[in-house]
Amino acid sequence: MGIVVAVVAQGKMGAGVGRRLHEHGAEVRTLLGGRSAASAERARAAGMIAAADEAALLDGADFFLSILPPDEAVNLARRMAPALAALAEKPVYVDCNAVSPQTAHQIAAVVAPTGAAFVDGGIIGGPPREGYRGPAIYASGPAVEKTRVLRDYGLDWRTIDGPVGAASGLKMSYAGITKGTTAIAAAMLLGAARFGCGEALIAELSASQPDLLKRFRSSIPGMYDKAYRWVGEMEEISEFLGASPPSRDIYAAIARLYADLAAAEAEKPPGADNAIKLLDRVLGR
Repeated sequence: MGIVVAVVAQGKMGAGVGRRLHEHGAEVRTLLGGRSAASAERARAAGMIAAADEAALLDGADFFLSILPPDEAVNLARRMAPALAALAEKPVYVDCNAVSPQTAHQIAAVVAPTGAAFVDGGIIGGPPREGYRGPAIYASGPAVEKTRVLRDYGLDWRTIDGPVGAASGLKMSYAGITKGTTAIAAAMLLGAARFGCGEALIAELSASQPDLLKRFRSSIPGMYDKAYRWVGEMEEISEFLGASPPSRDIYAAIARLYADLAAAEAEKPPGADNAIKLLDRVLGR
């Protein structure tokens, strides 16, 4: 008998994880009420079964995976809590979102009164796809051993011997490095473009930092259509670093930079000083 996994929601990551589980024999459920036609189509293509409501979604499920933008994670836990509390047999609630350890503890506190076990999770990598084993999904907390079975259903599931917050802390640290360096590079390239030294900067990077330039030529354009989603993630990283105000403030500012880049990506037609247009020009795109 395969396991039953409830997944909310059906973005590229949620639907990709759902598809991977379904292809390896799990029954995968989701909720489509209020979702877009694109979400419904992703769920259908992934083999996800639409449940009528929260009670039907969770009844008989072994796991509930929360996979959605970080600013929606706490509210989803609150939404699921009444249905979880009403069940005699409860799924393990796994929060897989890009949230700070502080937010993970807040979600755990919502889930605790329901009697369901809670596991902290963090996803590193892109959505599952053919020929790609990832993403890596890290999990931690006292109930983490209950989730090991997910390795048998196609997921690169990695348990950490640590408390609730360890998996989220790893996600924050990793994303802070990768998306943080992309932001720093974008900011400097924009500065160079606006002060007439863009070509000279690219030439110097080509000569002295070719590996960095190669990475930025990939990571910066690849960020454009994701910048709006990275705003909340950078805000969570800022909270993660709250014990060090200078570090905290760096990521609060990066969140604002990504908000500006998201607005530039949405600007149609772009103006002469459009940030995306300037970045493309200095990168030679």
